[in-house]
Amino acid sequence: MNEIRGGATMKLYPAIDLRGGRCVRLYQGDYDQETQYSDDPVAQALSFAEAGADWIHVVDLDAARTGESVNRSVIAAICAAVSVPVQCGGGVRTVQAAAALAEAGVARVVIGTAALESPELVATIAAAQPVAVGLDARGHELAGHGWQVASDRTLPEMARRFAEEGVDALVVTEIAVDGTLAGPSLSQLGDVLAAISAAGSPTELIASGGV
Repeated sequence: MNEIRGGATMKLYPAIDLRGGRCVRLYQGDYDQETQYSDDPVAQALSFAEAGADWIHVVDLDAARTGESVNRSVIAAICAAVSVPVQCGGGVRTVQAAAALAEAGVARVVIGTAALESPELVATIAAAQPVAVGLDARGHELAGHGWQVASDRTLPEMARRFAEEGVDALVVTEIAVDGTLAGPSLSQLGDVLAAISAAGSPTELIASGGV
């Protein structure tokens, strides 16, 4: 937990994006613009935990794109190695996929594409295990399937819906700044906070992209 201006506190969620068992970064969500950082995700997770991270955020990029995880054993190894909770998303589109991550040691699953296409699935999974919803957007336009397919739903609309349903957290990513280190989209985050406030919900907002 880190103190910021005015005495407020902020949790940091260092992220590990997995592709083919490696730690990578995609520039603006483009799978053809990949930078590899490490071929040892477990060591990377341990370094984050040792630096004082409260949580570790893991994204299975392969599963996000195809729905099929090739990184499940790596995710399990990360969970077994660190003493802090791990939340994980990417390809969580069924109750079975969410349960498999829980069995691998994941403390909270992040549901993205499936939350847009089948919002009722979120409540079903949340009845069995902790859930966050990943909302990836360009401005207010949401995208799924590894950011490859646009949705006709808007970010404020879905943020309010899932906040009203009481999910643990919303993980909001501005695709245009993801992987750029250009800073987050504060106006976008402000709109999401307004939606959460309108819902009267304790749902947390996790800001992602550009950080």
